[in-house]
Amino acid sequence: MSNDFYTTSILPHAGLIIKICRAYTDSQEDFEDFYQEACLQIWKTREAFQQKSKWSTWIYRITLNVCLTLSKKKQRQDRKVSFSNELSEHNSAFANEHLNLLYDAIKKLSEVDRAIILLHLEENPYKEIAAVIGTSANNIAVRINRIKKQLKELLDGKIN
Repeated sequence: MSNDFYTTSILPHAGLIIKICRAYTDSQEDFEDFYQEACLQIWKTREAFQQKSKWSTWIYRITLNVCLTLSKKKQRQDRKVSFSNELSEHNSAFANEHLNLLYDAIKKLSEVDRAIILLHLEENPYKEIAAVIGTSANNIAVRINRIKKQLKELLDGKIN
């Protein structure tokens, strides 16, 4: 991957990639692996981008697919391994305790609801979220309200 492509096409959307990868990982090491693989897949599929949607939507879809694939692969490999929430101290995507609670709650959502709330947190309009998910904007509005209530319940109970 050239530095130019990374700097001009991926880096401006790094926040989006980070949020999605963070929502599907439990450790800094996994996060870094997911992020790197997402960037690699974005680079590999750049020629397939047909500009029918925004570049950020394309990045979201690629990153989400990478995270879902790697998550399923990791679950198969680590079925009997339980993750601890021991987090590294410095410059880690896992250093903020409140943010960790939010991501723990988001991880309790279904895969589709997780994708919807991440797009919503990125301030994407309902119409764009609906295009990514494959439903109507009205359906997205209803689902987001339900997801927010579910997250509030999880956070009020400090996630079980």
